Amino acid sequence: MADATSTKNTRSGTKNNRGPKAPPETSDGSHAKPNGAAAKNGAPAKNGAAAKNGAAATKAAAAAPAPVRQLFGTDGIRGTANEWPITPELALGLGKAVAHVAGRNTPKAHVPRILIGKDTRLSGYMIEQAIAAGICSMGARVILCGPIPTPAVAQLTVSMRADAGIVISASHNPYQDNGIKIFGADGFKLADAMEAEIEQLMSNDALLGLRPTGPGIGKASRLDDAGGRYVVFAKATFPRGLTLDGVRIVVDGAHGAAYKVAPLVFAELGANVTSIGVKPNGVNINKDAGALHPDKVRAEVVKQGAQIGIALDGDADRLIVIDEKGQIVDGDVVMAMCATRMLDDGQLAKRTLVATVMSNLGLERAMHSRGGTLVRTQVGDRYVVEAMRKHGYNLGGEQSGHLIFLEHASTGDGIVAALQVLAIMVRTGRPLSELAKEAMERVPQVLENVTLPKRQPLEKMKQLATATGKVKDALGQEGRVLIRWSGTEPKLRIMLEGPNEDRLRKWAKDLAAAAQKDARG
Repeated sequence: MADATSTKNTRSGTKNNRGPKAPPETSDGSHAKPNGAAAKNGAPAKNGAAAKNGAAATKAAAAAPAPVRQLFGTDGIRGTANEWPITPELALGLGKAVAHVAGRNTPKAHVPRILIGKDTRLSGYMIEQAIAAGICSMGARVILCGPIPTPAVAQLTVSMRADAGIVISASHNPYQDNGIKIFGADGFKLADAMEAEIEQLMSNDALLGLRPTGPGIGKASRLDDAGGRYVVFAKATFPRGLTLDGVRIVVDGAHGAAYKVAPLVFAELGANVTSIGVKPNGVNINKDAGALHPDKVRAEVVKQGAQIGIALDGDADRLIVIDEKGQIVDGDVVMAMCATRMLDDGQLAKRTLVATVMSNLGLERAMHSRGGTLVRTQVGDRYVVEAMRKHGYNLGGEQSGHLIFLEHASTGDGIVAALQVLAIMVRTGRPLSELAKEAMERVPQVLENVTLPKRQPLEKMKQLATATGKVKDALGQEGRVLIRWSGTEPKLRIMLEGPNEDRLRKWAKDLAAAAQKDARG
C-alpha cells in the first residue's frame, strides 16, 4: 500500500457511517473537529517507491497541518473489544477501506494481497474474520498468519510482496482490549495522512465504488509456516560466526504472539532456553507476565543461573532485558549499549541515536561523552522511525523497550533487539550487568500517571501550568519536566528528571494534584 491522495467526502454520512457521534479527543488532549475533507497531498505514489514516499510524506507533514484522525492514535486503533471502536462492524469497514487503497494503484490483472496477523486474545478471532470479510468483499486476497509478532507481519508483508499487512493486537494492554494497526507494502506503519484517508473511506461506502460479484469476490488462505519464516528472518540478524552455545536464557513470552517463535529463535542458535509465559488461553495475555510484569522472569533468571532474561510484551514489538543478577535493564540502557558498540565499530549512521522525549537524560549525556548525538522525537515508535528514515539514521527506540535496528527491521522488534544485546555479550565475554553499568549513568527520573474524567488541552489547565513553571524554575538546567496525554489511554503522564529523587517525587505529586484541580474546574 503506497501513500495516496485523500478523497473528498461527498456526503455527510450514510447508513453504514461508523464515525463518532461527537468529536473525540486527540492524543494531546484537544478535541478533533469533524473531518469534512482530508487535505490534498498530491498524486498517489506507486508501490516500490517506499523511500521517496517516506521523504515526501515527512516534508509535506512539516509544511501543512497534520491530518485529523478520529480513530487512529499513536499505535493504530485501540479499545475494549466488542465496544466501539473495536467492533466487528468497524473492522469490516476497515478491511474494505484498506483493500480499496491497496488495489487502486495496481495493474488491473493484479489481485491485491493483504496479510493479517494477530496476538493470542480471545477477541482476535472475531476481529480477524471481520477484517477478512471486508477485504474479500472488495475482491482482494487475504493471507491469514495466525498468532505471530507484530514485526513478523511487517517483515512478511515485504518478503511476500504483499500490498499491506494488518496486525490485530493491543500490545501490552490486558486481554479485554484489542487493536488494529496497518503496515504498507514497504513494511512501515502508515503515515498520518494515509490513516486519515482510510478513516474517511470507512465512514462513506460510496467512496469505495462498486463491489465485485461472482468470481471477482476475494478469497482467504492460511499461511501455515508464517512463524517458521519469521524464525529464519530473526536468526539471520544475529552475526554470522557467532553462536549462543552454552548461553542460558530465560524467555517470557507474555502468553502472547511470540509464545512459539521466541524460544525457537534462541534455541536454534544454540542457547539453553527456559521458557515461561508460553501457555496462552485467550484471556491471560500480559497477565502477570512479560515486559510489563517482569518479576517472574527476574526470579527465574536467578533460579536458573541464567546470563540473561528476555521479557516480551503481548505482540513482541518491545522487550525488557534482565541481567544475570535479576536486575532490569530498560530500553535506554540497551540503546546506550548498542549505540556504543556501533560507534566503536563505525556502524552508527551519522553517529546519531534517535529516542523520544521520555528517554533519560543520562542517555543523552552518554552519547555526548562518546562523541555521538541524541535526537529526540515525540512519544511513539512510529515517530522514531519517521525521524530515522528522514535523516538516514539506523538506530532508535524508546525507554519502554521499542528498539528499531533499521538495517534489520522496519519497526520495533523485541526478539531482534535481544539478539543484538546477546551478540555484544558473546563478543565481549562480559556479564550483562557490567555492560549495562558502563553504558550510561541514569539521572533520577520519576513518572506519575493521573487518570482524569476527561481530556483537555494542556494550555487550558492553568493550575497545572503554574505548578509546572515553579518546578522548572527550581530544576534549572539540572533536570527536565515533561507532561503529556497518553496516546492510547485516558491518562495524563508526568515525568520529572533531576538530581534529587525525593524532591522529584514530591513535585510529581504536586503536579498531579494541580491537574486534578483543573479537572474539577
